Amino acid sequence: MKRKYLSLAIGSVLLTALASPVAWAQDAAPSDAGTAEAKATNLGAVTVTARKREETLQEVPVAVTAFTADALDKLNVEDLSDLDAQVPNLTIYAARGSSSTVTAYIRGVGQSDPLWGVDPGVGIYLDDVYIARPQGALLDVFDVERVEVLRGPQGTLYGKNTIGGAIKYISRGLSKDTEGFASMTMGSHDRLDVKAGLGGSVADGVLRGRIAAASLNRDGYGENLTNDQPVSDKEINAMRLELGAYASDDLNFQFAADWMDDQSGMRGGKLLSANTSPLANLLFPGLSAYQPLDDRYDIRSGMPNVNDTTMKGASATVNWRANENWSLKYVAAKRESDTETNIDFDMTPYPVADVKAFYQDSQVSHELQANFDAGGSARGVMGIYYFDGEAGGQVLNNFFGLSFGDTQGRVFTESLSFYTDWTFDLGEKWKLDVGARYTDEDKHAIAHNIGYTDNTFSTPNGVVAANFDKTINFKNVSPKISLDYEVTPDIMVYGLASRGFKSGGYNIRANTTAVPRSGEPFDDESVDSLEIGTKMGLLDQTLFLNLAAFHNVYKDIQLSVFTQYIDAAGNPQFFGDFTNAGKGTIDGAEVEYQWLPTEHWAISGNLAWLDAKYDEFITAGVNVADNQKFTNAPEFSGAVNVEWRTALAGGGNLSARVGYSYQSEVYPTTDLSEAIKQPGYGLVNAGVTWRVNDAWSFALAGTNLADEEYRTTGYNLQTALGVLSGFYGAPREYSLTARYQF
Repeated sequence: MKRKYLSLAIGSVLLTALASPVAWAQDAAPSDAGTAEAKATNLGAVTVTARKREETLQEVPVAVTAFTADALDKLNVEDLSDLDAQVPNLTIYAARGSSSTVTAYIRGVGQSDPLWGVDPGVGIYLDDVYIARPQGALLDVFDVERVEVLRGPQGTLYGKNTIGGAIKYISRGLSKDTEGFASMTMGSHDRLDVKAGLGGSVADGVLRGRIAAASLNRDGYGENLTNDQPVSDKEINAMRLELGAYASDDLNFQFAADWMDDQSGMRGGKLLSANTSPLANLLFPGLSAYQPLDDRYDIRSGMPNVNDTTMKGASATVNWRANENWSLKYVAAKRESDTETNIDFDMTPYPVADVKAFYQDSQVSHELQANFDAGGSARGVMGIYYFDGEAGGQVLNNFFGLSFGDTQGRVFTESLSFYTDWTFDLGEKWKLDVGARYTDEDKHAIAHNIGYTDNTFSTPNGVVAANFDKTINFKNVSPKISLDYEVTPDIMVYGLASRGFKSGGYNIRANTTAVPRSGEPFDDESVDSLEIGTKMGLLDQTLFLNLAAFHNVYKDIQLSVFTQYIDAAGNPQFFGDFTNAGKGTIDGAEVEYQWLPTEHWAISGNLAWLDAKYDEFITAGVNVADNQKFTNAPEFSGAVNVEWRTALAGGGNLSARVGYSYQSEVYPTTDLSEAIKQPGYGLVNAGVTWRVNDAWSFALAGTNLADEEYRTTGYNLQTALGVLSGFYGAPREYSLTARYQF
């Protein structure tokens, strides 16, 4: 009789991704401090639940990278953006002028526009719950069990907006035993982070709970020279609460709530050239004096230093094992967020391109899942997912102190899907996995874009750029099929075909008066992916080597384009367009490795190659595909981490790590500006950790030790607004962390 996976998966996280070799499988659990880690002689097995049942990572035919809590600490991962170099073909960073709004791409597929009319291309999950909007989704890491990144379309089990992949943040779960931790980090720019968590149970484990909190603070990387206020600072408070009632071995109820408040100020950026707009220089004679500054974070903005996001959510989960072969799981969740942000695109005191934005969103989701495993040759999962979301806001544009535009509206999304995924044993060595998801989604968009007479935005001037109330429906079937073969007990090869889907919608920035077509809906996009790969445990399980190669056909690619139109007077005017490119092809290959050459050394990392190109891109009736490039899709990237560790004679252990990551040139925006393009660059990080005993540890870490200057994004608005600016990654930083756990 085959092992029954179902009973092992009942308490697991819904849709939890599998771990990869880079999960640092040999790391000891917190209670195993001392010499266990230093004496590791093989990598061991990592248990995962990617297909909603427990398996070891080497058994599962999926390209994915996972990080345990210990690995995240060692790599000094503070938020999700720090995973960028550690996952092959992942690009993730803070969007625009914000500090907690996420932009994520996997294998060249994603979306950089955070406006409410646009859906992300990479799904981010906090435990069981999908976070629909990017505001606040660049999650800070605290009291975490693991973080997992699934690469490639996840259209069957994950579904909504996972056309590029999925990122899962899994909080530390509920335990019968009383356990907790507290840590303090001090560092560069007067950094002071405090994190703590406490959990346990009463009534012999029937009632369990856990609470965790974090206060994350840092002075700015730069200064607003106009008002002497810091920019690119950090001021985030967050909290999570979990409660559980375990009525029996077969039935439990869990409740979770989370809250995050980001009161960081404006994000500093660099003016890359003086303003080139003749109109701006005519209106503001002193504008030409504002040349680029030497510091890449200093600005001279006249806008308020406000960039606030509040995000909160709650979920209720029921796990019920109906009988020996069937288990059911139901998850209900509600999330919402509010954001006020100020982005000074021109980075001067003059109102050349000042944008104040307000975002609000709320969502309710329900998921019912059934798992079957009778211990035979077939096992699977099926489920129903329902999502009801509302996102909207207001964007106030002040261009040249002459044009005062108001983009406002709401988008209502109602989505219902049915999914199933089954695995069949075709013999001792062959396994077949088949699945599909059917989605029926309505998008209802309301847009009211008008003009005002002055910068108080109180008196309309009679200009109506757009005023519509429209609904469109999208239906999709996303299938998946994979076949894997066990070459030896330690080597598995697989082939996978899958589809990802992201619904279309309406351009909330539409100006139907000047550009009538902007009021028409944009199409849904899809990715059909073929992938082959292998999972290998070699050299007596001291080397894990995972390889993947893929061919993706990307259709109806949704693109946000900042461009212009010519008004009745013959002057160029800014326009935020949204369109579909016809088709693209993305080929790539990925290598992940983890090696223990001796009990004292550990080497891990990845290599990635990506060839993304447009096959069809129609503009004004002409195919301009040969002149277009994918954004956030570096051709080459990779990382290597080398760690040395040893047990200490007086107890505890010591480890030292150095890491290097590299990515080739990348275009962060669709305008493909050579001035904003980021050339290839490398980053050096290092750290030393002293684990004194089971309770105490101290860690010294340094990031970007060469103080490399690299842009994450930028704006070339020179034609319409005369603006050329860029936003940069973090400078060289040092930190010292003390941690106590019990």
